[in-house]
Amino acid sequence: MSLTKDKIAEIEQVLKNALRHKFSNYKPEPASMPFHTRLLGKDRLALFSFIHSLNTNFGTSIFEPVALVLAKNKFQTAKSQAIAGDSIYEGAQFEIQKIMYNLMTAEATPDKTKEIETIRKVCQKGKVRKVKLTKIDIFLESKTGELFLFDLKSAKPNIGEFKGFKRTLLEWTAAILASNPKAKVNSIVAIPYNPYEPKPYTRWTMRGMLDLNKELKVAHEFWDFIGGDGTYNDLLSCFERVGIELRPEIDQYFARFRNNNKK
Repeated sequence: MSLTKDKIAEIEQVLKNALRHKFSNYKPEPASMPFHTRLLGKDRLALFSFIHSLNTNFGTSIFEPVALVLAKNKFQTAKSQAIAGDSIYEGAQFEIQKIMYNLMTAEATPDKTKEIETIRKVCQKGKVRKVKLTKIDIFLESKTGELFLFDLKSAKPNIGEFKGFKRTLLEWTAAILASNPKAKVNSIVAIPYNPYEPKPYTRWTMRGMLDLNKELKVAHEFWDFIGGDGTYNDLLSCFERVGIELRPEIDQYFARFRNNNKK
């Protein structure tokens, strides 16, 4: 087991608080679905709607706070929804555009180390431009000052989204280097679980845009990096225990939808 008893208790409390908060604030969609309601029951539709709503903010309400709990002892800084900066120099913008063009036209393959050093050389050249960048989902600083910027994504991102992911990672790097050209920075796409288990995650769809060894962490790669070896499996156990403990509350919540299903 990787996680201590205290850490497990803290994570499980985060999960309980998140689920109870969702129950207390959730209001099912008012849309009328008479055929679905009569066939499946109002309680099942309410559960489906609840799960869909939970999925839309699972990252911010559950994955991010859990990651911060895990990172507290291993990293000297751990923040969610952080800002990389508000300025990028023209030299860096030009190099980012060139990197993106070469990747999209397959004239180059992703090489994160090379890309970072290319940006570093021009990170304070030209005019400075104000920018509004995507927030960093998980910002970590190691005890040696190395930065890790994570962009949490859904388990099955669309192929067309990868260009946007890559640009975000490069812009974060440029913004960090604009204020600290010597910074050791890593910008990474994190996918919290593998929907294809037990088969490997289908990384080939990202190969032409992301450096798979340095810009992508999936499932145990992400969680074990933050919390140590074995963290991913320990987390699954935490989720299972909380689900079992809260099952009576969950059943009671959805039982109120069982009556008068025809409405």
